[in-house]
Amino acid sequence: MPILAVKNIRKSFGAEEILHGIDFSMEKGEVLSIIGSSGSGKTTLLRCMTFLEHAESGQVFVDGEKIFDAEEKKPVPREEQRRRQLNFGLVFQNFNLFPQYTVLENVCLAPKLEARKCKQPRSVLSEIEERGKELIVRVGLENRMQAYPCELSGGQQQRVAIARALAQSPKILCFDEPTSALDPELTGEVLRVIRGLAEQKTTMVIVTHEMSFARGVSDQVIFMDGGNIVETGKPTIMENPQTERLRAFLKCE
Repeated sequence: MPILAVKNIRKSFGAEEILHGIDFSMEKGEVLSIIGSSGSGKTTLLRCMTFLEHAESGQVFVDGEKIFDAEEKKPVPREEQRRRQLNFGLVFQNFNLFPQYTVLENVCLAPKLEARKCKQPRSVLSEIEERGKELIVRVGLENRMQAYPCELSGGQQQRVAIARALAQSPKILCFDEPTSALDPELTGEVLRVIRGLAEQKTTMVIVTHEMSFARGVSDQVIFMDGGNIVETGKPTIMENPQTERLRAFLKCE
């Protein structure tokens, strides 16, 4: 059973249809990279999958559970919607860290709020903090736990954002152009962390313009153009594209 199945996702903004019936699936532990030109629909697809945009048609399944159905007329209760969203951990182009909180506080904030809302015992909060520390070590920032975002480089802030996304123990980690806001010299440190997660079989969907990275880390690559999946398969499609559109795209990269 696929960990993620997306079926017939369509999305319009005004009169313009941006996604034209997108279908794909992936297995647990895989890395799926979505590539394509700006405006091809990559980010819109990611946002529809993760409830940041509402698709006009289609379904999304995680671990066999239908978590989105555009035909569902009955409003989904807020708590249920939140539970469904927690299947995904999100890392954006911009880091969106809280400037008033330390690295450790940023990583632990959301799970601690969830625990307090559920009236969990104090011991659970301690466990959350310990896990937060482990995640910060995992992204290579063990010496920066008490630092504030303004004291970090862009690459370090993005690594904190990755640890924060992992803190909720999502089934699928999603990245939207995670290095596009970084200087070239800082890009490598973030990509190394993502590569390490791939080696640990973390299930990931990555929207990226880093072609060599996509080749090296992906189990599956989707090439989008004009709101359609034009070509999909193993990373070898980037070496031997079957469509003229993908050949032209790769030539420009």
